[in-house]
Amino acid sequence: MSTRTTLTSVTFNRPFTLSAVDEEQPAGTYRLVTEEEPIEGLSFGAYLRTATMLHLPAAPAPGQTRQVVPVDPDELSALLAADKDGLT
Repeated sequence: MSTRTTLTSVTFNRPFTLSAVDEEQPAGTYRLVTEEEPIEGLSFGAYLRTATMLHLPAAPAPGQTRQVVPVDPDELSALLAADKDGLT
């Protein structure tokens, strides 16, 4: 079974916290990776999301490694909406 990977970015204007990470994350643009698998047996193409991962930190310092953490898509959407509305 093949996996489809989508690379996008999300921007936070304010610091935020994720349930998967202890520390507050700074504002910035973060890389987001979504992996999906095709749903077999349908008469049309459809995919099931299997993983959503966020690259931390947004801009690592020289020599610092980037951490990739799983993130709940609903939590991410809520954080982005709160950031847009100035609620974070």
